[in-house]
Amino acid sequence: MSESDSDPFDDIVGAETDRDPDLAVIEAGSRTLRTQGAQPATDVPTRPEDPAVDAALREVEAELATRWGETKLEPSVTRIAALMDVLGEPQRSYPSIHITGTNGKTSTARMIEALLGAFELRTGRYTSPHVQSITERISLDGAPITAERFIETYQDIKPYVEMVDAAQEYRLSFFEVLTGMAYAAFADAPVDVAVVEVGMGGTWDATNVIDGDVAVVTPIDLDHTDRLGSTPGEIATEKSGIIKPDATVIMAQQPVDAAQVLLKKAVEVDATVAREGLEFGVVARQVAVGGQLVTLRGLGGEYPEMYLPLHGAHQAHNAAVALAAVEAFFGVGAQHSQPLALDTVRTAFASVASPGRLEVVRRSPTVVLDAAHNPAGARAVAETVGEAFQFTRLIGVVGTSADKNVRGLLEALEPVFAEIVVTQNSSHRAMDADELAAVAVEVFGEERVQVEPRLPDALEAAITLAEEEGEFSGGGVLVTGSVITVGEARLLLGKG
Repeated sequence: MSESDSDPFDDIVGAETDRDPDLAVIEAGSRTLRTQGAQPATDVPTRPEDPAVDAALREVEAELATRWGETKLEPSVTRIAALMDVLGEPQRSYPSIHITGTNGKTSTARMIEALLGAFELRTGRYTSPHVQSITERISLDGAPITAERFIETYQDIKPYVEMVDAAQEYRLSFFEVLTGMAYAAFADAPVDVAVVEVGMGGTWDATNVIDGDVAVVTPIDLDHTDRLGSTPGEIATEKSGIIKPDATVIMAQQPVDAAQVLLKKAVEVDATVAREGLEFGVVARQVAVGGQLVTLRGLGGEYPEMYLPLHGAHQAHNAAVALAAVEAFFGVGAQHSQPLALDTVRTAFASVASPGRLEVVRRSPTVVLDAAHNPAGARAVAETVGEAFQFTRLIGVVGTSADKNVRGLLEALEPVFAEIVVTQNSSHRAMDADELAAVAVEVFGEERVQVEPRLPDALEAAITLAEEEGEFSGGGVLVTGSVITVGEARLLLGKG
């Protein structure tokens, strides 16, 4: 038998890779997806201008705040399933694309949403956490729902929430109620497809009362290790829970142990798998003004020179994953081999925005915001800053949550920061500025660390440091460490 006629199973198992040989066997045993042969993004919403609407929204936020926060969990879907039952199973009224992973989920969700919208589908998107406004979490047709609609949706499901609360050992949590609101809002719209990002994990995440036609797994790394596991493989076990029978799994490049777990789950439930680097991927990318030009290989063929107004190799990989997910949703590779319309895909990618992800919010000096909150995210940011910006002196403003791997995050950022200003945001989860400074001194040295507990003071100090070399010196500021820190900085700097 000639090389061209060799068995695909033998090709996969016999391929010379650095991966565990057991992984190759698992891959060969799964059904892999191989083919033969937009909506404009909106900015982060502001507070309602109408005082009555603003007061009503604050009342809803206050009621939600009385419930368990997103960091307090009882690992089951019992309560959310009960809520869906009394609401009439709204999540069953539309197909869905379900997204899990450690980093890149929200950016990938926004790209999927833009692509689906460009093909004239009505979309619902549910993502978390929010940057500035709670209404960001639920989007219809590419835009966050209005404050009025958010309030109305909450009031509509509130009696049913209280009914479930009374019947359960624990009340529905903040995240569970928001998930119920999103699913109800999508059914009421109605949407043609929902794009849903997990809150944490997968199996027992509140979003996991849907059966996603497409399950997307962005890169898995160490985060929430106290709840999900201490290795990528252990974390993947929890995240693999979104893979349902007969679904299509779009899998970003993963650590070996995580890939093993995900592929094994796909085999168990007879799901189809498409893997970045094999069935799809990034062919080429080059830096462009305001973003990058990417050539992607999708499930249906090549998509050349797509302009993506986001920075970094990680966003190019997110784009490849998003494209494959939408192709799979439209049946490319399974039902037919025709690629998606090139001009439509190009228009969709050009419209993508991802607030708080290497977002420039000021010039002279340039101030960039990025919501990286774990070492993997920080490494991606550190790599991208050098590629996308020509800073001669970069000052960091860092405020983190106390439950994160702060040392790992700081070590990833140390090579790119000339100096660091440590601070804290207003969240009760924020790490005390002095405690953060103690870790920063160990990583950066005392002479490179400044402490400003108030975020406005930290921003002012960092901008002053960046300006020391003069107006045209190439100094810049990067604010990072937490979604909350970035959201508050965004407001302080006049965005929203």
